[in-house]
Amino acid sequence: MRSSARSAIRASAFVVALATSIVAGAAAKAPTAPTLATIKVGGEATPAERLLDGTVEAVHEALISAQTAGRVASIEADVNDHVTAGQVLLRLRSTEQVAGLGQAQAALKEASARETQAQEQYARIQDMYQRKVVAKATFDEASAARDAAVARLAAARAGVAAAQEGVAYTELRAPYAGVVTGKRVQVGEAVGPGTPLVTVASLEALRVVVEIPQALIAQVRAAKKAAVYFNGQRIESSGITLFPAADPRTGTFRARVDLPSGIAGVAPGMYVKAGFVTGEASRLMVPRASVVERSEMRALYVVGPDGRVSLRQVRLGHEYGDRIEVLAGLAKGEAVALDPAAAGLLARQGSGQQKKND
Repeated sequence: MRSSARSAIRASAFVVALATSIVAGAAAKAPTAPTLATIKVGGEATPAERLLDGTVEAVHEALISAQTAGRVASIEADVNDHVTAGQVLLRLRSTEQVAGLGQAQAALKEASARETQAQEQYARIQDMYQRKVVAKATFDEASAARDAAVARLAAARAGVAAAQEGVAYTELRAPYAGVVTGKRVQVGEAVGPGTPLVTVASLEALRVVVEIPQALIAQVRAAKKAAVYFNGQRIESSGITLFPAADPRTGTFRARVDLPSGIAGVAPGMYVKAGFVTGEASRLMVPRASVVERSEMRALYVVGPDGRVSLRQVRLGHEYGDRIEVLAGLAKGEAVALDPAAAGLLARQGSGQQKKND
């Protein structure tokens, strides 16, 4: 009996020790809740802007017109074609111009031969005059003939240059790299000097043209800062030009807002919004990386005073660099998680530790 009792006691002790070991091992293996970096939202001083409608235009845009008469022989570039500087856009029939160049070159050869003959004649008469073999009148006549031959040669060279230019006018070339935005003629049409043919715009430099009401012009002149809003993004202007006089018909002042290069999707003729700085305003701002986007929903992970993490839908405004304005759904002083992925994990677990990053 005593042996059986001792065996039962030892078995009970073993079971208690085993259970204690399992519980301790489970506690050791249980993952600790990760820390969550947050930022307390407060009012930030940002530019106060007045939004106005504007139109995008190319800084460099050329309407290429005919500089000689002719008939359109071929069109080498059509609307929306990208062209390089010096690329041929359109050719005119050049039969008349080439014939004129041939005549000018023949006249140049004749003038050159006569000039050579006159120079030789002048040299001979000059030598004879110095030896007092001929009269001064003969020498003066040879000198005048030489000067006239030199003048005719210069005129013939100018004629060749003009004829070459006339031939060059039959090829219309792009003044700079860009895109063809307009075509005014078709193959076979007769054109004359001044006839509009092709429009080319450079997309390297763009700007927005805006009409500013005179009630705002003083504030705009004082700040002289602006931004352009396009497809939800805020683009800081690289420069602003304000016209000194108002349009007497509308009473508005024209402004040109320069855009930085390399903005995808912006093209001449588009309508955009231009924001002109008129002062400062306090806005609720959060890091752009903290925003959760799911289809049409925009949300933030908000951490409450008790450490509970919840996903809250918000209405967002414009972006300012790597930060974005919160228009509704968030109050000043609330904590927002900086890492949405970690915050989402904690929200699903219903617990977590908070690391403040005010």
